Amino acid sequence: MTSELSLNRLAPLTPNAWLRYDVIQRMMPPGVTDVLEIGCGQGALGARLSARYHYVGLEPDPESFAVAEGRFARLENGQVRNASVATLAPEDRFDLVCAFEVLEHIEDDEKALTQWAEHLRPGGWLLLSVPAHQRRYAAADEAVGHFRRYDPDKLAELVRNIGFEDVKVREYGAPLGYLLEFGRNAISRRKLKKLNDASMEQRTGASGRLFQPANPAVSALTHYGTAPFRYLQRGFPHGPGVVVRAKRP
Repeated sequence: MTSELSLNRLAPLTPNAWLRYDVIQRMMPPGVTDVLEIGCGQGALGARLSARYHYVGLEPDPESFAVAEGRFARLENGQVRNASVATLAPEDRFDLVCAFEVLEHIEDDEKALTQWAEHLRPGGWLLLSVPAHQRRYAAADEAVGHFRRYDPDKLAELVRNIGFEDVKVREYGAPLGYLLEFGRNAISRRKLKKLNDASMEQRTGASGRLFQPANPAVSALTHYGTAPFRYLQRGFPHGPGVVVRAKRP
């Protein structure tokens, strides 16, 4: 099995992704064998899931997919495809369908969730992360192609309306996530004028390539530097991000 140290070198996570991954690990449902990740980006989180599960990742952006494909070529398990969920066959079913920082990029989120649910086995699980609280919508959201952010109670209601049950919602990120978001907004405000002609699709495609650790030294600093905050956030169930887990009947 690929070690965590090897994964940190091969597929580093951003600071915010480390905060998110800490929550995802603790919210992974029981009894999962195979996993579909929608919008896997450069495959950093998917590489970690593939160490524990039969994993398939879908990434429509060709640049991000190329990075993910190179990483998975060096891993023992899992696969990534340069494709969207629409390319799956009706019989392609999984124990867990997950999408991290994806749903906010889709204009018709209810339709997307309904489509994703079709690829769950009965009793299967949905696991999502999205940016929290519409009142916090700002320059960084606009720059990366977010249609919205999600208030936790409304996110839970959306998931229930599609037919899911056993819904659990968890905010995360405080306190470091607020500082990271402040920095992203400051950078994005300077970039927005250059993005006037970029479509939502183009902004979405580029979003998975932003702020990625550039070398092993930065990767190590990000990993160890966020460690205290990963533990600290467990005592503060609020922040700029939210994870939801729900079960298909």
